[in-house]
Amino acid sequence: MKTKAKAAMAAKTTARVIGAMALSLVTLFILFGLMGRASAMDIKQVKSPGGIEAWLVESHQVPLVSIRFAFHGGSTQDPEGKPGVANFVSGMLDEGAGDLVSATFQERMEDIAMRMQFEDSRDTFYGDFTTLTKYRDEAVELLKLALTKPRFDQEALDRIRRQLLANLAYESKSPERLASRTWYETAFKGHAYGLSPTGTDATIASITREDLEAFRTKNFAKSNLKVAVVGDIDEATLGKLLDDVFGDLPEQAQLNELPEIEPKKGNGVEVVEMDVPQSVAVFGMGGLKRKDPDFMAGFVLNHIIGGGGFSAILMEEVREKRGLAYSVYSYLSPMDHAAVYLGSVATKNDSIAESLEIIRSELARIAKDGVSEDDLKNAKSYLTGSYALRFDTNSKIASQLLGIMVEDMGIDYIKTRNADVDALTVEDLKRAAKRFLAPEGLLVVVVGKPTGLKGI
Repeated sequence: MKTKAKAAMAAKTTARVIGAMALSLVTLFILFGLMGRASAMDIKQVKSPGGIEAWLVESHQVPLVSIRFAFHGGSTQDPEGKPGVANFVSGMLDEGAGDLVSATFQERMEDIAMRMQFEDSRDTFYGDFTTLTKYRDEAVELLKLALTKPRFDQEALDRIRRQLLANLAYESKSPERLASRTWYETAFKGHAYGLSPTGTDATIASITREDLEAFRTKNFAKSNLKVAVVGDIDEATLGKLLDDVFGDLPEQAQLNELPEIEPKKGNGVEVVEMDVPQSVAVFGMGGLKRKDPDFMAGFVLNHIIGGGGFSAILMEEVREKRGLAYSVYSYLSPMDHAAVYLGSVATKNDSIAESLEIIRSELARIAKDGVSEDDLKNAKSYLTGSYALRFDTNSKIASQLLGIMVEDMGIDYIKTRNADVDALTVEDLKRAAKRFLAPEGLLVVVVGKPTGLKGI
């Protein structure tokens, strides 16, 4: 019986190995197919009869059209004294438009299975729209109404206001949210980047219909519009659609000019006390802007430091070797008027000090010595190999195209991106490290009841 059991176990093990190998081969075939699809993607520049431009990738296999669009100018365009307006607008645009009150508008969307949603960032206001081809004309009309004739009815406004206030209450009890919010308030005090995009209880309570409409009319215009379209539509049809949806918008946006700013350098650790068993730290410093010549080197460097999951140095040093935290990560965050390098770690209150010491030490070591050839080789392999996965659905393709447009990286970026990564050397990464890794200026905010932080 024992021999049979061993044989059965061996057979199962062999089957698992063969299955894993087969799955790996299938995965490789899929990846190679996606990589070929991404590199061979035909991105067309379309200009409507009315002069509105878009990037289009035609794909007629599935009867769907995905549209991603953005207006330059997000929460930093909130009126003075009323942060949270852009975020409020993002929740109101599908709450009734034209002659359709909120319930009727939502029912129409549901009846034709269309998706429409909006969100704001500090620098940009985004729209996300998907429709079945057979319902395209009706769906497009709803999108047009949402952008050009939103109702902002009092009933819907009061309901969304309650939701936003509930979200703020949740934020105030979330160590992660509070740490991030406090970091930005401290790093960019006196600048629009220091204001929370979600506002405060007082500002959300004070926002009126007139505030929402003023934001829409000032910020939604053709001059600051970017559009990416993927799916079952041709150039001529898209040209008409662009004019139908966006043609009635003002020609020029009325955006407030913002000054350039660098984040405040750290001096010790700012603690926000919260009675929780685990502390959350957000740490950061100045970073690199997206069009900086060293950005790609910094991006790959960050993957090695804290952006590469379990393979990252910070994860290895803080979690794997010492078991101090479940998660630690970092990322570059370029904005229009500033650039930051941010990270976070969450751990027990009595472990946060040691975790931060290790993070500072590793950042200082890498700033001084750079990274190894093996680290760079592994990072290149992952970043170039996984890039194709960003293009495995039409909605992902549209999102990627829009991101490239917003960052003004050029229509050929998809074709050149992996080559740019492959061309990097350890000296390139070392140069980038010396430019933005400055752990002595690390601004750190900790939320919780940390112990042992004195001198950190």
